[in-house]
Amino acid sequence: EYYTYVGHQIVIQESIEHFGAVVWPGALALSQYLESNQEQFNLKDKKVLEIGAGTGLVSIVACILGAYVTATDLPEVLDNLSYNISKNTQNMNMHKPEVRKLVWGEGLNEDFPLSTYHYDFILASDVVYNHAALEPLLATMVYFCKPGTVLLWANKFRFTADYEFLEKLGNIFNTMILAEFPESDVKLLK
Repeated sequence: EYYTYVGHQIVIQESIEHFGAVVWPGALALSQYLESNQEQFNLKDKKVLEIGAGTGLVSIVACILGAYVTATDLPEVLDNLSYNISKNTQNMNMHKPEVRKLVWGEGLNEDFPLSTYHYDFILASDVVYNHAALEPLLATMVYFCKPGTVLLWANKFRFTADYEFLEKLGNIFNTMILAEFPESDVKLLK
């Protein structure tokens, strides 16, 4: 698949083997929003963590925008994620992105100790769908969101569980809808 953001052509290799290996509507919406709102959300030289990075599109856009990016996902998705990020960021004058395993809610303090890891932005797209990992996902968001951290979450709202997750998130964080993409049923929240 071919995409163009921030003046760069991005080539994404998809895979039908895993949920995380296709480009979902939330990733397109978040990438478009980051490109169009660089003054409001300046990623240059900021530390960015993408959770559930999938194919890496959002992480690649964040790299092009000058961020120090750590793209994370489940172990079975990392090979394709690493390939896409490497292919689209090599030979570019930017901070070299990092790809790491992150299983929501597991080993957070061991793998990402708060004494060492602090992120300016947490990015997530289409991480909420009808699955059993919603509580660990929420715990992971809470773990990484410290004072001053901005969480940007784009999601296609399909199921009741999506709205229930949004309600739980709103009970913990000060949330607001930044944009809606009616053509794809995607909402972007901060």
